[in-house]
Amino acid sequence: MHDPLMSLTWTDHLTGRRGYLVVDRLVRSVASGGLRMRPGCTQEEVAGLARGMTLKEALHYDPERHPENRYIPLGGAKGGIDCDPRDPEAYGLLVRYLRAMRPYVESFWTTGEDLGLTQDLVDRAAAEVGLVSSVQAVYPLLDDEAKARRRLADAFALRVDGIGLDELVGGCGVAESVLTALDRAGVPHSGTRVALQGLGTMGGATARFLTRAGLTVVAVADVKGTISNPQGLDVEALLAARDTYGTVDRAVLRPEDRELPGEAWLSADVEVLVPAAVSYAIDTGNQERITARWIAEAANMPVLPAAEELLCARGVTVLPDVVVNSATNAWWWWTLFGDIEADAEEAFAHVRRSMRALVGRVLARAEADGTTPRTAAHVLAADRLPVIAERFGWYR
Repeated sequence: MHDPLMSLTWTDHLTGRRGYLVVDRLVRSVASGGLRMRPGCTQEEVAGLARGMTLKEALHYDPERHPENRYIPLGGAKGGIDCDPRDPEAYGLLVRYLRAMRPYVESFWTTGEDLGLTQDLVDRAAAEVGLVSSVQAVYPLLDDEAKARRRLADAFALRVDGIGLDELVGGCGVAESVLTALDRAGVPHSGTRVALQGLGTMGGATARFLTRAGLTVVAVADVKGTISNPQGLDVEALLAARDTYGTVDRAVLRPEDRELPGEAWLSADVEVLVPAAVSYAIDTGNQERITARWIAEAANMPVLPAAEELLCARGVTVLPDVVVNSATNAWWWWTLFGDIEADAEEAFAHVRRSMRALVGRVLARAEADGTTPRTAAHVLAADRLPVIAERFGWYR
């Protein structure tokens, strides 16, 4: 494991709270990675996420299709702020953080929403500190900046069934990862049960796409606890009753829906478990409660490495975050660089096609090597990194 190119710690002069920026690598002098806000966020966490972004970028690069594809990988980076996004001071803290990080955003760090922050909020704070855009560092790499920016703005303006396209593409990618694993195992979609932690942007979209594919969501956890129904939850009703943080208004629950403790989602009687909320959700202690056959990491780093070893020994397959939740980042760049247009059906089709191919390669490599999907994904990324370095150069 290499050291990152750059690691910064920022201390807010008003509150004493900390913020972090880690740049793992620069490719074509640019790195990509979102900005998260959560209480307890650490530099180590942000560094791990930045490394993950380098892998995500590499995994979505197909050397055989270049230069057919306009999008070429960037490096990996990540930002983090140690604060509860519900705190009244959170927005002011975000503005001050971005003001301090403005030179990096202008020069080489492209960022956007992540855990605890929405893209609208990031955009508003970025404008307040005088940034053109949170992804402006990539503009010099575009063939036609004005056209590309209009295309991305048009894509962000699209809504599907009342939900923004930008909120849906990531969940579509998670769902396709799950469906690919089921199909390879010969498991029918109908009758396959799912439990999710988190019904925010990623978890909510994942629940919607899995339900529409015929799976049954039987448990959903948010900050108030777990909502459960062995016969299946009304996902659309729950989505319509969420607040901006993914917390469900319990007034919409049906008589047969049950409210259980927060960690009850872990032990739900399901085939698929989707941690889609926070990092480090599954550890060596609570992994014992899991009976699911697959875990799809919709969140970043939700399963601790030691817990994954124990799960693997019990026959549980962990579909890793660097693959499973990579579609949102890729969609940004496919759209901005012009591989796809601002069209929902085209976006979903591209996500499905790309994710099925990627997950299929990872699972096939894991089977051939007798290893885990995570190890296989890292091997595949490592195979691509020298090619990227040779063709486009990087700094690390």
